[in-house]
Amino acid sequence: MPTSAAGNKNPLSRQSASGFTLLELMVVVALIAVATAGAMLSLRDSTSTALERDAQRLVAILESARAQARASDAVVVWHVQDSGFVLRGLPQPETPQTWLSPDTRSRIAAPVRLGPEPLIPPQRIELYSASQPQQRLWISSDGLRPFAVQPVTQRGAP
Repeated sequence: MPTSAAGNKNPLSRQSASGFTLLELMVVVALIAVATAGAMLSLRDSTSTALERDAQRLVAILESARAQARASDAVVVWHVQDSGFVLRGLPQPETPQTWLSPDTRSRIAAPVRLGPEPLIPPQRIELYSASQPQQRLWISSDGLRPFAVQPVTQRGAP
């Protein structure tokens, strides 16, 4: 008959443990959370993504043109065209630029003036989707800060 030290269980009468450990449950919950997050990102509305991408691109173009206007002491003006926009006044020849998404449109009250002064008047450009006009973004600057993308609120202003 086998004997064991005091406090040790008898190896012959050992019962197998059943169920899951807390660590195993936490790993499963973490994997489910990662899979859900991945699914939510992949199901994002492509129209709003395209509009945001065009807005971020336009912000970069406007800030670049603003810096070039200050560096070359030139008046640079951003104009809307049917399929895109054009920057007039830069040293290199003007070339019309199209939107990344053919669905993107813009509205402005007046052409956007970008320089040569470091302080420009407040400017605001509205970008919207032609297929879903309720999806709109503002690109605006108070004249001192850089241009930034802002969502449109229910009242129609950022």
